[in-house]
Amino acid sequence: MSNILYAIRERLSSLHPKERALAEYILEHAQEATRSGITELAERAGASAATITRFCKGMRFDGFPDFKLKLAEELATPSEQQPTYQDIVAGNSLQRIVAAMEANHLRSISDTTRLIDFAAMERAIDALHRARRIDLYGVATSGLVAQDAYQKLVRIGKEANAFSDPHLQITSASNLGPGDVAIAISYSGETQETLDALECAKAQGATTISLTKYGVSSLASAADIALFASSLEEGMRRGDMASRIAQLHVIDILFTGLVSSKFDVYVPKLERTYVNVRKYRKDKGR
Repeated sequence: MSNILYAIRERLSSLHPKERALAEYILEHAQEATRSGITELAERAGASAATITRFCKGMRFDGFPDFKLKLAEELATPSEQQPTYQDIVAGNSLQRIVAAMEANHLRSISDTTRLIDFAAMERAIDALHRARRIDLYGVATSGLVAQDAYQKLVRIGKEANAFSDPHLQITSASNLGPGDVAIAISYSGETQETLDALECAKAQGATTISLTKYGVSSLASAADIALFASSLEEGMRRGDMASRIAQLHVIDILFTGLVSSKFDVYVPKLERTYVNVRKYRKDKGR
């Protein structure tokens, strides 16, 4: 199943009855939906054109043409080229485990790449470049992703901090202001502590960026700029492995895009930190 169809299925229970009927039709007739005009789809799904437009905008598309195009792109990859994510199985050989981890991580990167909104990514990169100060919020696995982003940003001289403690998140967010950026990371997009920190930062005038799984969530809806990772990993035994890789993939794109866009500004700082770490590290003789 594509990221878009998966997101629709997850949201079914919260939809208005007319939108739910439309969503159920799309889930059952995805290919037909991509080949239909809005009037034709309205007739087949028993919905109005206004309902279709409202549904598409609620799913964070610009409208029905944008929804149709992106769904068609996802469905264009043959299913045999999209192996399912593999869960942990008792007694698997080490060879099979290695192959499963490789497949999961490659799939998460591929799925996430297809979700990139280049306009949103460019806005996020510009906000990071202009930022006086950058806060990163995330708990548990998302906290590790926030730490990864932090260590990248400090290497290029950005004033950045990463917080996993909910109280410290709010404390720091309370001291942000216009010209600052807060990045909130939560795979579900519903981690209350992370949402609170983002809303606090936004109330102070900071630009807010979310990184969540694909689809509608409280965090993505609250952010000024919403970025997404693949939402297709299921199963409770994997410890968020593929989703973590997907989030790190987005962070790597953000960082590389930032450095590339202002190469003359950031590369000298990157090189200076590299040289000084090598000069002063304790294990330099090893």
